Amino acid sequence: MKISRRRFLKLFGGSVTAAAIFQACGIPEKELIVEAPLEMPEDMVSGTDNWYATLSPGESVSSGIVVRVMEGRAKKIEGNPDYPINQGKHNVVAESGLQGLYHPDRISSPRIRRGDRGEGKWEEISWTDALSRISESITNLKKSSGLVLITDPLTSQLSLVINQFVSKFKAKHIQYEVIEDTNLRWAVKNVFKQDRIPDFDIDNSDYVLSFGADFLNTWKSPLRYSRGYSNFREQSIGHGRGTLVYVGSHLSLTGANADKWIYVNPGSEGILAYSISYVLLDKYASELNISDKKDWLKVLSQYSPSKVKEFTGLSESQVEELAHGLAKHKNPLVLGGGTVGAYTNGMQNLEAIYTLNVLLGNLGKKGGVVFNPIPPIAMDGFSDLSPDLANSSRIDELKSGDLEILLLRGANPIYGTPGFKSVLSKTSLIVSFSGIMDDSAMMADIILPENHYLEEWGSDIPNPGPGYPTIGFQQPVVRPVFEKRGIHLGTKSFPDVMMALAEIQNIDLELNASNYENVLRNMTDELFKLNRGSIKAKNPRDFWNGVLQRGGWWDVDDKVSNHKIGSINGPRELTPAKFLGDKNIYPFHLVPFELGSLTDGRGANLPWLQATPDPITTVTWSTWVEINLNKAKELGIKEGDIVKITSEYGEIEAFAYPHPAISPDVLAIPIGQGHESGDRYSSDRGSNVLSILATDKDKDSGAWAWASTRVSISSTGNNLPLSKFENTAPDLSVDAHGHIIKTTSGESK
Repeated sequence: MKISRRRFLKLFGGSVTAAAIFQACGIPEKELIVEAPLEMPEDMVSGTDNWYATLSPGESVSSGIVVRVMEGRAKKIEGNPDYPINQGKHNVVAESGLQGLYHPDRISSPRIRRGDRGEGKWEEISWTDALSRISESITNLKKSSGLVLITDPLTSQLSLVINQFVSKFKAKHIQYEVIEDTNLRWAVKNVFKQDRIPDFDIDNSDYVLSFGADFLNTWKSPLRYSRGYSNFREQSIGHGRGTLVYVGSHLSLTGANADKWIYVNPGSEGILAYSISYVLLDKYASELNISDKKDWLKVLSQYSPSKVKEFTGLSESQVEELAHGLAKHKNPLVLGGGTVGAYTNGMQNLEAIYTLNVLLGNLGKKGGVVFNPIPPIAMDGFSDLSPDLANSSRIDELKSGDLEILLLRGANPIYGTPGFKSVLSKTSLIVSFSGIMDDSAMMADIILPENHYLEEWGSDIPNPGPGYPTIGFQQPVVRPVFEKRGIHLGTKSFPDVMMALAEIQNIDLELNASNYENVLRNMTDELFKLNRGSIKAKNPRDFWNGVLQRGGWWDVDDKVSNHKIGSINGPRELTPAKFLGDKNIYPFHLVPFELGSLTDGRGANLPWLQATPDPITTVTWSTWVEINLNKAKELGIKEGDIVKITSEYGEIEAFAYPHPAISPDVLAIPIGQGHESGDRYSSDRGSNVLSILATDKDKDSGAWAWASTRVSISSTGNNLPLSKFENTAPDLSVDAHGHIIKTTSGESK
């Protein structure tokens, strides 16, 4: 369907970017039109700066930021002191937003493939041409179900646009995560009867037991939890210095900060949680709030510490000590996440772990589990990431052959899902909205680059939230970098493009808005009518300015008062985890783990994130494998050796890092490197550990069991210096599980 120049200008012309100056409180006095001409006349250089509030969406939960802008150019990012999630704190992921905005390899206009898919030959085309081609392909669909849209998880008004688009076009929508949270959401649903992930009040707890949840570095909302952790450790707080115990098969940043790190055999975390539950009911029942003790004990008796020590690797005294710690503290809290939920029994593990909070009776209490209320207004089309069919299972459904047109936004499934590339062989059209070349964009037929988030409107409802309704707002703080290329080139707003495609097809999305900015204004009009919360204003326009100036809206007085969950199903018999690979051939458990910088791989294109040292090993710019010190000596492997890691599904190479704090049965490899296609910083750097993982699913939820792979290791005979900041680990004495027994000075640890 050919688009005329007049119609295109009607769809995209005439938009003006305005930004509201950040202040700590009140309504801003003015709005600024932010502009950054490439050659600014000397008499226009004022030397003054302005700060604008917006969001940093680089992690699973967006943080509030303020951006320093001078002469129309973004110069510095800091944390927004008003925003409830991070309250002024920020991290390297937020800082790196500037590098994303001014990245030298950003795609500056639409492209069409010339040559074979993946060959990397492109021709620049106009937006009118690109949208005409896509619209024509949609018109010629054999069946409406052949149109599939894969996006990152949506927790904003963007989901309203997408849901309307999908509904009107009768298409499929998959919200894709590399490290999906399906099992966590199901566990929260089954144990607490909640669709939203609760807030975990680490701030006021006096004893935190974390099963694999690296909440100080990567798990869910690390800025929120790191802030709470500082209060947790503060001696002057009423509870005194809190105690942190970390249970897991890999030493994470949270484990390194814990008072005690306890190694547990991979996949047995749920069994350990039930064993702790048994001890609590058997020895501390009078201190617990549970009426059906006998029914629970019927199931839990088979998980007594003496019966499960071979599964968990923990002695009876260790289990009893954990139970005692929970029972004897006033405000205990139990968390579970990471690889714990990524085995074939991951959902069961997390259910068993979070059930401990029910036994401890900490729901809705200080230092416990705080439920998050539903959004305060009718959010038609709002996707709350409620438990749904796992995205990995939905990806598998695409292999049926019905896929004709694939639209990709904020998702890189070719990198994150083994075997996904084979799904694309029969797809007639692949469209990527990526603003930077990545593995999936390289396989596209058309690339429609979207604006960077510092150039774009947006919103976010954090999940988990802070325990009260919170809506973050994102505003463009600078004009689009490639705006000077003209309206027919440059980058565009993704939701505006989706709305334009619908209009070209003469489909009314019933949004009562001409662009995405107006969709957000409609939402703030509804918030204004509530007449409550953090923004007070006389009219909708002042309210809109206030929301942008503060970086969001929240209502600290709206909290869930009823934390009763009714009768839960109680414990159930657990299924042992299944690991893929013959133990005799593949003797090691493979533990993939996220980095706080590269996260799930999305940060690999930014040099600041590549150069951020891992807090445990201090390694940068590469893929390494952590192997037990004694096991490395036994195998003749030393630091810097390039080793081959092999599973039944493939092999990769990595630098060896002999580690004093890892079990002889485990190899740990970070996620994030190994992009086959990308920019100058990410392409062909390191290895992609995801590519050798088993494709098995959780038996209950269908989620990808990405921590259920066994591997072997062998040396290639090559050695190179490892890029890191620390010296080689000292020759420490370690026990059978790789735990440090003595330092070189002989001091017991």
